[in-house]
Amino acid sequence: MGRLFALVHLPRLTGYLVFGVVLGPDVAHLITRPMANGLQFVNGLAIAMIAFTAGLELNVSRLRPRLRAIATMAGITILLAHVILFGLLFVVWPWVPIAPDVVGWQRAAIVAVVTSVLVGFSPTVTLAVIAETGGRGALAELTLAVVVLADIALILMFALSMEGTRAMFAMSPDAPAMVVSLLWELPGSMAFGAVVGVLFAVFLRRVKRPITAVVVGLCAFLAAAASFWRFDALIAAIAAGLFVGNLASAEGDTLRAAVERGAAPVLTVFFFAAGASLELDAMAAIWLFAVAIVAVRMVLLYLGSVVGARLVTGEPPTTPLLWRGLVSQAGVTLGLTVLVSAEFPEWGGRFETLMVAIIAMHELIGPVLFKSALVKAGEVQSSAAPA
Repeated sequence: MGRLFALVHLPRLTGYLVFGVVLGPDVAHLITRPMANGLQFVNGLAIAMIAFTAGLELNVSRLRPRLRAIATMAGITILLAHVILFGLLFVVWPWVPIAPDVVGWQRAAIVAVVTSVLVGFSPTVTLAVIAETGGRGALAELTLAVVVLADIALILMFALSMEGTRAMFAMSPDAPAMVVSLLWELPGSMAFGAVVGVLFAVFLRRVKRPITAVVVGLCAFLAAAASFWRFDALIAAIAAGLFVGNLASAEGDTLRAAVERGAAPVLTVFFFAAGASLELDAMAAIWLFAVAIVAVRMVLLYLGSVVGARLVTGEPPTTPLLWRGLVSQAGVTLGLTVLVSAEFPEWGGRFETLMVAIIAMHELIGPVLFKSALVKAGEVQSSAAPA
């Protein structure tokens, strides 16, 4: 299926997603719902491998001249999308199928949570498309850097908005506990990943030849340790990759090749499982409103990219194409959605249903748009293009 999609110049991972949908519980019934849930065992390893690769791509010495441009593009895109989405949702809230009767500060609190989840991007899908296409260039680097920075900002915004919502609904928020949790999850995850990355960089300098099985084992350790110690696996793996890529830069190309060899079967199952897990019935019930939100979000991402491109200097003319690489949403967004649903059962279930439909649309549309942007920017390697 991946090869068939590649023949028509679409991402292979979209083929994996569609294949999962076709074989899944809502179409062919060859994969049942419990089977689809069982396939999720690869999620932790897949996210760790993708995030580790993302860190490898963030070469500080290479990106240093563009740090100001990256920060500007990320800040403008996130701020524009967040502020306008918040305002629009607050105004049309009585027609939003989540909690239409909520008013005042409670409405503002819920809208803040919804907006912080909606604005999120997907480092997972971004890296998967770059790895699949062999994308190398200014646009690929910019998109990856913006997505990684935005993901960290998203976690902070989400935590603050959740705390505000607890306060508005009188759920006895524990502010000191929240601060401790944030300090442990964000800086702690980065410190843990940095230690692992430094140790692995020393190992590489001695061995000189990264073995695929060792790299896969490292990512499995990052995923398991993060789960055990309650770190954020995505941030820890990015930090590990960042330190390895910058401390063992001489082995960078061979290391990336080793990661790609190990990641191929894992990512195939990961995206197939994502497709099989999509609930088409939930999407069908609210598809019209979900389409409207997806369209508004895409327009805001486009405007943010265009405005940001005009404010930065020295960037290539392909910079306004950044928005196409920000459309995708996947595991991180879905994880935050599940947290909201579990903590606010009065309206969280309806929010989860809406977000599942939105994430499914973004999973299908986003990779196609990002690949088209890389092709237009001339950053797709010829060996990755279909014959």
